[in-house]
Amino acid sequence: MDCNSTNLSFEQTGYFSKIIIDYLNQSPSLLPFYKHPVSLEGIKAAIEARESVQPDRQLLVKELQQQYVGVHTSSQVQQNIKQLLQPNTFTITTAHQPAIFTGHLYFIYKIVHVIKLADRLKKEFPDKHFVPVFWMGSEDADLDELGHVYLGGEKLVWDTKQTGAVGRMTTKGLDKLIHRIDGELSVQPHGKELIQLLRDCYLQSLDIQIATFKLINALFAEYGLIVILPDNANLKKVMEPVFREDLLQQTPAGIVGKTIEQLSQEHKVQASPRPINLFYLKDGIRELIELKDGQYKVRNTTVNFSQEAILTELGNHPERFSPNVILRGLYQETVLPNIAFIGGGGETAYWLELKGLFDHYQVPFPMLVLRNSFLIVEKKWQEKIQKLGLQSKDFFQSENQLLTQLVSRHKNGELKLKHELEAAMHVYEQLKNKTAAIDQSLTQHVEALQARTLKPLQELEKKLLRAEKRKYEAEQRQIQAIRTAIFPRNGLQERVDNFMPWFALWGQEFIQKVYEHSPTLEQEFIILEEN
Repeated sequence: MDCNSTNLSFEQTGYFSKIIIDYLNQSPSLLPFYKHPVSLEGIKAAIEARESVQPDRQLLVKELQQQYVGVHTSSQVQQNIKQLLQPNTFTITTAHQPAIFTGHLYFIYKIVHVIKLADRLKKEFPDKHFVPVFWMGSEDADLDELGHVYLGGEKLVWDTKQTGAVGRMTTKGLDKLIHRIDGELSVQPHGKELIQLLRDCYLQSLDIQIATFKLINALFAEYGLIVILPDNANLKKVMEPVFREDLLQQTPAGIVGKTIEQLSQEHKVQASPRPINLFYLKDGIRELIELKDGQYKVRNTTVNFSQEAILTELGNHPERFSPNVILRGLYQETVLPNIAFIGGGGETAYWLELKGLFDHYQVPFPMLVLRNSFLIVEKKWQEKIQKLGLQSKDFFQSENQLLTQLVSRHKNGELKLKHELEAAMHVYEQLKNKTAAIDQSLTQHVEALQARTLKPLQELEKKLLRAEKRKYEAEQRQIQAIRTAIFPRNGLQERVDNFMPWFALWGQEFIQKVYEHSPTLEQEFIILEEN
């Protein structure tokens, strides 16, 4: 897989929100909402902050070692787990829910990003060690989001009636989807390898959490990536004081609410706190806890607790309490010696709401790094783009804009009435000067005549372009086919497509090429073109 890469700013793509573009541009309006700029200086400051507040490393390593029992992993992973005992070892973390078969391509990209950044920092700070970590959001209950993949433009949906946390769901029924994937991808050079990997991970695991853990480990263990499963009673025990305060005083909601009030003055808010930011997690239930009439009620169930009973439940079964988006990051940063969090646009936006919460609980706020984004252009599409005399980056425009660009270039400006418009403007400027010398009030009349003259000329220019476009039907069809292929469902490829077709074609080399072309702190969008 031989590739060239071209970098664009995220703003140039037109696919990212105002809050993200402002964050990347270090807009003064966002400076109060994060701690460290995305730079080596920011990394250095994040290290210093983390050195002064250490997590329970013994507990972390003990739970990770227990988690990896029976899982074949690399010596790099085993060494990185042991390394976490050392106070000069820090983590670079990303997180995602356990979408079946990894869900979308960006799942892969964000993992590669943490690996690449950790590797770079080892060279920049040789007296310290950096470990890439994937924090699995296995307690998410949104099966509509996590239970499907797109393959060849077709949506493949996992048919299951299970409820509750997706990570705790059994893998029953996924054999049918794997069979369907087998029929499409096994003919590719690495297709059989991929199918065997899916069968080993999903059909020999009790639940989705373990299946996803095995798959990520199989793909990334050689890079030293540690996967952490936070659905863990001993790790959650560390959060008991925060959970108690959330239940009794609703402190997090008040803190984040104030931040949102400030942030929303110029930006759209990504996530809003609830009075209680915990779900109750048991069997097939993951439902919000609400305080009503002095009772803690689990929404959409008959489960309820008195204050004394819910605190007893928290003390005896911390694994039954699941933090929502407002508390999840605090849990992660309390458990890990983390200095940087790599997330997508939505994740970065909601982390900007949380700095006050971290300050309150005296947990270091990590550097926020927008994850890498890629557009992969296969050789067959690259050749078609070149034949049109266009570049891959041009396709971030609409089909109409692309055709206008093509037609305008071929006609070499013939369709533009620039000279005619300038000539008309010149005539009316002369008339204005002439009338002004006689009667100043007549200039308004001349300006009105000018507007009535120029508007039809501008409309004529548009009609000339439309008429010429009709002669380019073949080119229009080619533009449409290319754009449909590389922007599926009229969106970014990474937010629709899955990694499996690429892995079936290129095997582990696909991940290696993404690694080679991944920036670390540069914050740019990458177009990866196959030669």
